[in-house]
Amino acid sequence: MITDPETLKALLKESSLLPKEEMLEIRRKQGSLKIGIPKEISFQEHRVPLSPEAVSLLVSNGNEVLIETGSGLKASYSDNDYSEAGAQIAYSPEDVFKCDLILKVAPPSEEEIDYMPGNQTLISALQISVHPKSSLQKLMKKKITAIAWDYIKDEHGIFTVVRAMGEIAGNTAILIAAEIMNNYQHGKGLMLGGVAGVQPTEVVILGSGTVGEFSARSALGLGASVKIFDNSITKLRRVQNNLGQQVYTSVIQPKLLAKALLRADVVIGAIRAPLGRTPCIVSEDMISNMKEGAVVVDISIDQGGCFETSRVTNHDNPTFVKHGVIHYCVPNIASRVSRTATLTLSNIFSPLLLKISDMGGCNDVIKTDPGLRSGVYVYKGTLTSEILGEVFELPYKDIELLLAAI
Repeated sequence: MITDPETLKALLKESSLLPKEEMLEIRRKQGSLKIGIPKEISFQEHRVPLSPEAVSLLVSNGNEVLIETGSGLKASYSDNDYSEAGAQIAYSPEDVFKCDLILKVAPPSEEEIDYMPGNQTLISALQISVHPKSSLQKLMKKKITAIAWDYIKDEHGIFTVVRAMGEIAGNTAILIAAEIMNNYQHGKGLMLGGVAGVQPTEVVILGSGTVGEFSARSALGLGASVKIFDNSITKLRRVQNNLGQQVYTSVIQPKLLAKALLRADVVIGAIRAPLGRTPCIVSEDMISNMKEGAVVVDISIDQGGCFETSRVTNHDNPTFVKHGVIHYCVPNIASRVSRTATLTLSNIFSPLLLKISDMGGCNDVIKTDPGLRSGVYVYKGTLTSEILGEVFELPYKDIELLLAAI
């Protein structure tokens, strides 16, 4: 036993200089979420907000996920897939809507809102056309914090979910047109693209946003000749840069557009309006002058459509013929590829839900994350959307001022 103070000091000093194991700080878990995923009841809505893989990630981080039976069937996911991932299977929507956080694709119906006890968080799409004033008032009365996923922004200020669904819609629209053009869909028997010695098919794209850009990518990849029209020179320049090659671009001038439509085999309508109805770009006269058997895909139909001849169709009866032109006007194209759309939504929602869980709930994230805050339209029962306030003539408060006062 060492008793000499000087020797003991020397030994202690020597041991302090020896390499030691690194001590990593263990982050304290702030809280866990009970997430409810109800079965979508909207017409032909086949998407699910979370895949089983995303559920497994959330559950392994201490959260609970309750999903209504049969929710994933249209996306080729069984109840067993979700159960194996750690989710609890609910056999009534009432149980799901009692969770702390409700995650949906489509807006909730009034009946679904009635299931909610109150003081919860709802994340779903916001569609004013199917979101009546009474539904909004019920959310406010129940002190719900409602977040529209179609208005959530990422760190670069991009509407992340909208962009992702736009990429899917743009790619899928070209594949739909390619299928419609074959003989067995009453088309002219053309292949979208071309082979050596055969003139490539002509594709006209109206709009150069995300949907238009990804439509152009798919069409060019198949070998088609592409023309893009838009009223914004900046957008046209950007889409050319993004595509990495020179394609025909033009502002929307009636004579130039009518000339392009005369030769077009496929026309993609990807015009979007910031608010209200999409402007009608193509008149019925222009449609009547198009080739017999040409295909029109109106992706803008959920905002009224950009073709005068458009009318809403569905996935069961997707097409109709007007003036010899085949029209495809299904509003929810992403549901046609529901598995891909589900995986895309999961990639966006799962990191967001983990962040909400780690910070102990939505309130702190809303205060610190401007991207999520931009999607909030009801905060603890107070309407925070100026647009909804003016449309429905309801009192509203700016969320920035509301949070500053708390």
